[in-house]
Amino acid sequence: MKNKIYILFVLFGMLIFPQINYAQVDFNKKPDDDLGDVEDKFQELFYEALKQKGIENYDRSIESLLKCIELDSSVPVLYFELGKNHKKLKNFGAAEEALKKAISKEPDNEWFLDELYGFYVSQYDYDKAIKTVKQLVKYHPDYKEDLASLYLRSKKYDDALKLLDELDSKFGISVSRDRMRNRIYEETGRKKDQIKNLEERIESRPKKESNYLALIFRYSENNEKAKAFETAKELLKMNPNSQLVHLALYKFYLDDNDAEKAIESMKIVVKSNEIKPEAKLKVLTDFVTFVGNNPQYEADLVEATAMVGNNNNSKTLIELGQYYLTKKNKEKALEYFEAALKLEPNNFGVLRNVLLLYIDLQKYDLAKEKSSEVLQKYPSQPLFYLINGIALNQLNQPKKAVEALETGLDYIIDDTKMEIDFYNQLSKAHTLLNNTAKAKTFSDKVKQLESSN
Repeated sequence: MKNKIYILFVLFGMLIFPQINYAQVDFNKKPDDDLGDVEDKFQELFYEALKQKGIENYDRSIESLLKCIELDSSVPVLYFELGKNHKKLKNFGAAEEALKKAISKEPDNEWFLDELYGFYVSQYDYDKAIKTVKQLVKYHPDYKEDLASLYLRSKKYDDALKLLDELDSKFGISVSRDRMRNRIYEETGRKKDQIKNLEERIESRPKKESNYLALIFRYSENNEKAKAFETAKELLKMNPNSQLVHLALYKFYLDDNDAEKAIESMKIVVKSNEIKPEAKLKVLTDFVTFVGNNPQYEADLVEATAMVGNNNNSKTLIELGQYYLTKKNKEKALEYFEAALKLEPNNFGVLRNVLLLYIDLQKYDLAKEKSSEVLQKYPSQPLFYLINGIALNQLNQPKKAVEALETGLDYIIDDTKMEIDFYNQLSKAHTLLNNTAKAKTFSDKVKQLESSN
């Protein structure tokens, strides 16, 4: 009977057990006693169980499986399927009991063990999961990494590290295991162990760039800057063409006041195709600060920013715009903000800066045109009405200015300074319209607000 059940699994594609040796069964042979009727009934019920499970009628699948068990309780796969159905119905106690029963009848069945292991993990029962996965390790080495992960989850850090060391020694270093290792170091505060591990890696694989970079980062994190600097120089000596090392070197050179080398490293970073834009921005931001205190190197900053500009990095362009604003070079600031706006046309902060610079630089036509366009996107932002009103006043279009300013007033909430700016512009617009009475009304409101504040 067992052989017929296994063949059904193959026929219906529901489950395959490689370890089973299939026997030849003649389904065309007519049964010669009542046993044939029992086998037919068993097969019918088992097929029905699989069918009901396939259409997610887990209760009915369980009913059919239990009837199968009444006919023959010795078939391990019945309990395996029973366990999976109970799990789907969140009958967790019954699921565990059924899966354990399947394993008790066939202790070396990898599929049964794997299902029970997965069940324990889903229930966060890591101790039982560890016990089960240890049985699975003999089938596939991959289960050892699962075991290390379970040790980590259950805070058995020494066991996890021991197993990770064993796996690294046998199979080489992997990203997934390194993630586990670093998490253990972070959770336990074993920074020295982490550094020692990286030092050993460099000794065993002196040409592996990533080991140096990781060690530089860990030394820096541990406030061992001298060691980090030395490691960076060792990496550069080992690999003179390394670009990533300059992410660390530029900072060390700046701290050492070695401006020439810092500039050289910075330029390598901003030109690199290996380095992400976010990292380039960080380097450039540091260099902007440096040039703020050392203006003699501004030409190098301009050269570097031109290189970065070719990478279409809006964050960098915005940062440069802010830099030139602090230097009161509004024309240059506007140039970078406009370039950033092409990449991020809906960036509110950049729009605001561009429009304010248009006003400051007396580019009133541009201010009028752009503010009118922006108000279609942000119809409740009073600042954009104010800018629009200022530009219209300067272009001697006071009637349109009044219309824009009166609309914008309705959107001001608890901002006295902005109210004063609006009333000043309304007073100016009415003056241009020769409506002196209204002009005085708004100028009086300005005085009243200024005196109350």
